[in-house]
Amino acid sequence: MTMKPKARKFRIRRTSGGSAHAASPGPETPAEEVQQTPDTTPPQPPADSADAPRLHEGEVTSAREVSVSQNIDDIRKEGLTGRQLRMARRMAQKHGLAPTSDFDAVRLLRARGIDPFQGSNIVQLVSAGENTQPAQTGGERIQLPQTVPVGQVALPSTELSPADRRAQEIQKIQRDIASRRRKKMLLLVSRLAAFVMLPTLIAGYYFYNIATPMYSTKSEFLIITADGSGGGKGGLGGLLPSQFATGQDSIAVQSYLESKDAMLRLNEDVGFKAMFSSDEIDPIQRLDPDATNEEAYKVYQKYVKLGYDPTEGVIRLEVATADPETSREFSEKLIEYAEENVDSLSQEKRFDAVKTAEAALEEAKEERRAAQRRLVELQEGSILDPEGEIANIRQLIGNVELQLQEKQLALNTQLANARPNTARVEALRSEVQVLSRELAKQNARLTEATEERTSLASQAAEIQMAQADLATSDLVLQSALETKRQSEIEANKQVRYLTVAVKPVASQDPSYPRKFENTLLAFLIFGGIYLLLSLTASVLKEQVSS
Repeated sequence: MTMKPKARKFRIRRTSGGSAHAASPGPETPAEEVQQTPDTTPPQPPADSADAPRLHEGEVTSAREVSVSQNIDDIRKEGLTGRQLRMARRMAQKHGLAPTSDFDAVRLLRARGIDPFQGSNIVQLVSAGENTQPAQTGGERIQLPQTVPVGQVALPSTELSPADRRAQEIQKIQRDIASRRRKKMLLLVSRLAAFVMLPTLIAGYYFYNIATPMYSTKSEFLIITADGSGGGKGGLGGLLPSQFATGQDSIAVQSYLESKDAMLRLNEDVGFKAMFSSDEIDPIQRLDPDATNEEAYKVYQKYVKLGYDPTEGVIRLEVATADPETSREFSEKLIEYAEENVDSLSQEKRFDAVKTAEAALEEAKEERRAAQRRLVELQEGSILDPEGEIANIRQLIGNVELQLQEKQLALNTQLANARPNTARVEALRSEVQVLSRELAKQNARLTEATEERTSLASQAAEIQMAQADLATSDLVLQSALETKRQSEIEANKQVRYLTVAVKPVASQDPSYPRKFENTLLAFLIFGGIYLLLSLTASVLKEQVSS
């Protein structure tokens, strides 16, 4: 009965003479480490040859015999991946083999002593002739490690295996990468130190040791109306609170205090330029003694800060100078300028409100004077009291008519007698004629005009019209006076007053510069600039290289 040879694995140990010794077979030794031990036996024919003679049926003659004896079923049980099988087929085709399947390619390569999963051929490592012949004992070949002759010193081989060479190359690449990383890190630290840390240290040294401390004085004031409300009784003024009603005035005052005019007045009164041009100020903050108004105005905007809160109606003022007392003095002067500005604004409002009423009152006064003057002229050119004169004349006419009627009755009575008294009749006729002429004369005084004056009726009518015009002028004048009074009341309600809520008090500790905050801000600014420039350079470099 023919026994099927079992696959055995050997570990090869090289000696100083370049020969390889086969170690004892073990179950954990991988198949890739199998190498042949050179011996003195003649080379065996290929195991995959169809007519290769076998010395003993079922006996194991060499490692190659063991590899060839593995069948495809054993190879399938190894659990090889698809990539390994494809690699084995490509390697078999490279060596001129004709496998029928991927597993057959693995079998053929192993039969030739080639590891299908390594880049180098094991047969090339032991390219020396396969002349080793294992000793036979009792008809069975036993492969043992080669013995070292007495007197020879076994030294390790200077040749490296592909795995060791690959490990050395990987270590070399890792050292190169680490060296490059260290260089890049060193360059990065150098750039950060030059462009970020050094400017930040300079800025911090200036803020902590050179910058002149500035003492700020804070104050608050607000603008209110005379009646404590925002506007008049009508319209939206009564619905709005005071801070919204006086918002425009507050903004106008804030704009004035921030203007160049306020700076020039402050310079004329307390010497703003001289304060910031003194030697006590550091060179960076110091103002040139011959500085223009525009340069001084920039310094004024930097150290005089105003803010308006529309919800509360409060204007906040902060003035910073190198001397606390000077800062307090500057604040008081600016508040005084604000109060004058508020007074001028309210005064203009009062004038605008009362101006129309005053003009109407003056016109009514002029009309009344004209009516009074015309009445006087009429009275001077005629009878002082035409109505009274007309009443007297009418009374006189009534008396004359009564007498004329009596004389007429007496005359008719005399004429009715058969023998009237001629003298009596003539006397009565004479009296009737005189009374008739007197009656006509008095009637003519009322209705007829003369060369010197008009009739009494016309004079009375003109005087009555003049009196009516005078009465009308009196009514218009009275109405104008009432309108002016109401306008003044409304204007007084709209008067604005400046009230100081927080008085300026000189500070004992400097408020500026804020050393830590300014240094941190400088660091962030320089860091941002460096980051922006580095990103821009990286993008440009990438664009140029691509």
